Amino acid sequence: MLDLLANKWSALAIGALEEGPQRFGALQRRLQGVSPKVLTQTLRRLEDHGLLDRTVYPAVPLHVEYALTVLGESAAVPLNRLRAWVEDNVDEAVAAPAQPALPPS
Repeated sequence: MLDLLANKWSALAIGALEEGPQRFGALQRRLQGVSPKVLTQTLRRLEDHGLLDRTVYPAVPLHVEYALTVLGESAAVPLNRLRAWVEDNVDEAVAAPAQPALPPS
């Protein structure tokens, strides 16, 4: 589960779905830089682990929406806090000089 949630696209998809159900195209536009293949894989993994629901509406063309489950909503809380921390500290982290590796003890 940690591997899944630590994945960049998983964390960003969960964050995007915090605002409510969304279609694939809307998610792809929101997550700039993600390929359709990677987004599909990410959404499937999140669904397989119970973090989101995929609802298919029988229409022409087919209408599919993705939404967070209760488990997904609970995962969104710490991920949101982590994103906020990154945004607050990214400039400082980028500006920090590289630290030399410590010798083995």
